[in-house]
Amino acid sequence: MIESFKLADIATYNEQGIQVTDLKEINFFYGANGCGKTTASNYLTDTSDQRFRNCQVVWTNGQPLKTLVYNKAFRENNFGDSDIAGVFTLGEATTEQVELIKARKVEQENAENQLKAYTTDHNKTLVEQKTLATEFTESCWSLYKKYQDDFKEALKGFLKKELFRDKIISMYSGDEAESGNAAEYSELKNRSATILGQRPEAYPLFVVPDFSSFHHIEADPIWHTVVAGKRDVDIAGLIEALGCQDWLNHGRQFINSTDICPFCQQPTIDEEFRTKIERYFDTSFEQQLEHVNRLASNYQERATYTFDVLQRIASQERDNEESKLDREEFELALKSLDSQFKANIMTIRNKQEKPSAKIDLTSTTEMLKILFSLIEQANQEIKKHNEVVINYDMERQRLIVDIWRFLAAEINDEFTAYHKKIKGVTKAIDILSAKVAESDRQVKEKKAEVTELSRNTTSVQPAVDEINRLLRAYAFLNFEIVPSQQLENHYVIQRQNGELAYESLSEGEVTFITFLYFVQLANGALKQDDVAQNRVVVIDDPISSLDSNVLYIVSAIVKGLIKEVKAGSSIKQLLLFTHNVYFHKEASFQNGRSNGCKKTHFWILRKVNNITSIQAYQQRNPINSSYELMWQELKDRRNRSGVTVQNIMRRILENYFKILGKLSDEDIVAKFDNHQEQQICLSLLHWINDGSHCIPDDLFIQTIDEQVEVYLNIFKHIFINSGHESHYKMMMAGEELFDGEFAQIGTIDAA
Repeated sequence: MIESFKLADIATYNEQGIQVTDLKEINFFYGANGCGKTTASNYLTDTSDQRFRNCQVVWTNGQPLKTLVYNKAFRENNFGDSDIAGVFTLGEATTEQVELIKARKVEQENAENQLKAYTTDHNKTLVEQKTLATEFTESCWSLYKKYQDDFKEALKGFLKKELFRDKIISMYSGDEAESGNAAEYSELKNRSATILGQRPEAYPLFVVPDFSSFHHIEADPIWHTVVAGKRDVDIAGLIEALGCQDWLNHGRQFINSTDICPFCQQPTIDEEFRTKIERYFDTSFEQQLEHVNRLASNYQERATYTFDVLQRIASQERDNEESKLDREEFELALKSLDSQFKANIMTIRNKQEKPSAKIDLTSTTEMLKILFSLIEQANQEIKKHNEVVINYDMERQRLIVDIWRFLAAEINDEFTAYHKKIKGVTKAIDILSAKVAESDRQVKEKKAEVTELSRNTTSVQPAVDEINRLLRAYAFLNFEIVPSQQLENHYVIQRQNGELAYESLSEGEVTFITFLYFVQLANGALKQDDVAQNRVVVIDDPISSLDSNVLYIVSAIVKGLIKEVKAGSSIKQLLLFTHNVYFHKEASFQNGRSNGCKKTHFWILRKVNNITSIQAYQQRNPINSSYELMWQELKDRRNRSGVTVQNIMRRILENYFKILGKLSDEDIVAKFDNHQEQQICLSLLHWINDGSHCIPDDLFIQTIDEQVEVYLNIFKHIFINSGHESHYKMMMAGEELFDGEFAQIGTIDAA
């Protein structure tokens, strides 16, 4: 069935449109001409028409049924030429065959209902599966957001939510689900800095100078040795006593070529003095002094070279963001080494100037070890980096796997909960899928069986015979339907003299015969295989251009369709659109009432300022006669107006007794037996005549509500004494009647 439909942005329906919901098996739509009824029926004829692209229809369980629509377009399409397609029905089937088809149809519907139930459960489970997947997907995506800045390059190819989620799930199965602890975040981040991004280049190793010579020079015993002349020379005592050895040694160069003493400027220098001086500063002194000078020169040369090498390293790495060297520690150590070098060189120079002095050199070994260690550490990192460069692709892939393992470990708790739930849901889906498939097979099997049974018992002739029978029954004797001479299973409208009658039929006749044809089509089909097919029937103003007497004929036919729908035929739903109040009233009056059927709902379409709106009345029929409305207000004591009740009673009595019954006031009064009752009845007539033409003033002592109760009892007696008690009971009965009314009706005779 159709559960609801929406009409918008078409004809008199604006962009917001109308929404028709809670449709039942029987649905009545009343509306004046031009309010959009035909637009609704045209849409339901073909919901795929692009004109209705902003409209929508919702079917029960999402399963559309074949929709047959009777409207102006149906008349034009099916009676546009002289030949009419034949309608296959079960007219020739025996009672046993019809019952068998009905039984198989019930089995088919039961199978379809079972399929719908399984499909509904299956869809619910799919929704649950989707919800679980969505929730876990969002958890995975939150994980991605957390680490995207660090590992985005490694996650390429999985930067969509679903792809990222599926990759996380894959880390828990297959070859990638290896045991072992995941790598630490800091390690992965460091490796990512090297491997991810641009392909890295190999770095040269730092050259490490030979630091061993510094220890040998700084630890040489010469620095603690007093370098002095020979003691067995007679002037040795004087030189040592004066402590002028270093002074005398510096002055030796000035006495080799002159007799003048460089100190006192007197001719005191002779060969003997020169000999004694040279004997004092002998070969041993010269060798020791030469050793001091050699060490001093070597130390300064090595210190300068070493510092230059280290300084170049520091300068080179100072602005290198990819440096593997601990630049800060290296700079501090280099400054300390520079200070030590300078201090030692200065001390050695003192030794050179004063060979007899003892000196202490600062050991640079510890600082050189620190610098050597920093360079070695840097070189080890460079070697690792270069190994990565050599094996870049392999290292990159290994890093990516390690990153995914890290992410999988990070979301392990959420995955465990998700996996447990999704496993159960997936199992349920598999079971329901099997049941849906089996039920679908059974539905197709039952449908094929019904089709085969129908094919063997269907014919187009019964539909033709039924149409002709109805034409004769309703006094349409000038024409009938006969087989076409040109097309098989087609018919033409022919007059009694043999002439084709299509061209000369009145509009009312065409309307009536097309409606009879549609009714047969609603109970049959144009194809044999479709006879037992479930369908929805839509009827739009079937009494257009019909005489008033035919209106009741069409109403009776529609009532028959309604009974079929309620009884459970192939017609599963009926939507009736009309602008005619009388037809609406006749068609909707079922089983002695027009309200309160759970299978029937009512709507009214209205057009204001060229925009259509709709009002739902559910089970309450909004179309009533004025006579019914008066009784309805009279019996509704809770909401009845004491001011208008007199006019209502007057109009009821006038309509029923005076207009229809041809009775005067005197005739009504005469229905009462004795003079006292006649006076009471006459007082009622005077009271209602007075109250229907004026509003009671405040001269009354007794309230008008109390008067109403008194005169209502007399009002009842008029119907009782006139022999029309059944009419009173019928008009006063209903769901609006207040509690105790029937008890009062039952005691009228005793009053």
